Amino acid sequence: MVSAVFHGPFDAPTLPAPAPSASLPPHNAPTSVAEKDHSTPGSMQKSLRNDETKATPAPGNDWRGKSRDFWSAVLPPVMGLALLVGLWALVSIVTKGSIPSPTDTWKQALDVFADPFYRKGPNDQGVGWNVLMSLQRVAVGFGLAALVGIPAGFAIGRFEFLSRMFNPLISLLRPVSPLAWLPIGLLVFKGANPAAIWTIFICSIWPMIINTAVGVQRVPQDYMNVARVLNLSEWKILTKILFPSVLPYMLTGVRLAVGTAWLVIVAAEMLTGGVGIGFWVWDEWNNLNVKNIIIAIFVIGIVGLILEYALIKIATAFTFEEVKS
Repeated sequence: MVSAVFHGPFDAPTLPAPAPSASLPPHNAPTSVAEKDHSTPGSMQKSLRNDETKATPAPGNDWRGKSRDFWSAVLPPVMGLALLVGLWALVSIVTKGSIPSPTDTWKQALDVFADPFYRKGPNDQGVGWNVLMSLQRVAVGFGLAALVGIPAGFAIGRFEFLSRMFNPLISLLRPVSPLAWLPIGLLVFKGANPAAIWTIFICSIWPMIINTAVGVQRVPQDYMNVARVLNLSEWKILTKILFPSVLPYMLTGVRLAVGTAWLVIVAAEMLTGGVGIGFWVWDEWNNLNVKNIIIAIFVIGIVGLILEYALIKIATAFTFEEVKS
């Protein structure tokens, strides 16, 4: 008679005992290291502690890594400045003192910055007043350009008719040197200060218009389709969709405009006169004071670097992660 055995779904089936095989190790054969370590709970905990100790870097290694990062960040700029000073000293030696040496210029800089805000007349003021006056002109001209350029960029990027209307004009006027607009400003405004502000305005407006318009045109079409389905007003589209998406592009245009404005104001003040860092450079050239000219070059560069760094930080703070990457 044949008997059948039925197993339930949770019953483990009874398997036949395996036949002895030659490949199996003998009963008293030594086990592997891993088997020894994990044979008891105590040995398993010890192994886990060893793994955690290996994963945690030693304090000495962490300090060496930080030191390496520090020197990799600091050493290249220091070497670049050292190369600049070395070439400067070499040129001073070759020209037999026509170009002041770094040491002589440093001594003169200590005298200049000992009292940077003195006043001895309308055309004899400290370097601090000259820098502040130049920054004031840049701020006024740049502010006017932002008030005009950013809304114009939104309109040109939003409406295709305006884009086709103004693109030829922008392409025609943008390559013109900013100093070419200075005589027009002198003719119209009848004054050196408003002419310099006009020059700053005309050179700052193009980067803001172009970058803002490009940002509007690169807004994903899906966003605009959703706005059309929801029947949003043009003001809602501007404030809820366009402005957050265009902000990184707009801030890039602002940063480029500020750099251009600071570059142009020096040349404009050389031609118009008055108080300003550009006029200070020209006045020192008329006095054949080359040391002060070199000091002014470094002052212009440092102020421009500070403006650039501040605007980069602002742009980074208001930029989305996907745009940063």
